[in-house]
Amino acid sequence: MFTEEEKKAFYKVIYKRRDIRTFQSTPIPEELIYNLLHAAHNAPSVGFMQPWNFIMVTSQEVKERLAWAADKERRALAIHYEEQEKKQSHFLSLKIEGIKESPLTICVTCDPTRGGSHVLGRNSIPETDQLSTACAIQNMWLAACVEGLAMGWVSFYKKQDVRDILEIPPHIDPVALLTIGYTDEYPDKPILETSKWEERKQLEPLIFKNKWS
Repeated sequence: MFTEEEKKAFYKVIYKRRDIRTFQSTPIPEELIYNLLHAAHNAPSVGFMQPWNFIMVTSQEVKERLAWAADKERRALAIHYEEQEKKQSHFLSLKIEGIKESPLTICVTCDPTRGGSHVLGRNSIPETDQLSTACAIQNMWLAACVEGLAMGWVSFYKKQDVRDILEIPPHIDPVALLTIGYTDEYPDKPILETSKWEERKQLEPLIFKNKWS
């Protein structure tokens, strides 16, 4: 059982967590990094497959190359808004990553072969390995918030670019690039909401009963 204070703290971190793009150069203590990784490694996984690995990127040269891969995709996506000049300008003004600024970037990968050919649950739904990896990422994100750290999920890159840069085997999926560090800017609302890119949807219309409605 949990106390009322513990339950309030749990929900507080869920609602407080943000996707951050601006970081200080202050180093992160090794103990805190281990706390994040330990939280991630204790995530639930289908069939207890634990398909994740964590590539710790601190080399500025490697971070520069990852930032290049992200910016390349950012510019490629901007082409889709060519006929909407205002939206394209808005998109290009958004800061989508902080790889070069953050003291640490973690590439979280998923190994679809871990556990062999017959993993409980994965035979029926193959993507459960990636879903399990996402659970590890969420654990890490919440732990970072609790530790006073900021985290950003970089979602603009071609997976093969990241494989080449980090020398990841072809069958391993680079699921996420996570930038981690301290920040001076921790907003009350998601950045894409405050920048008027999107609004949070109301919960009630998303809930159906017994069947799709």
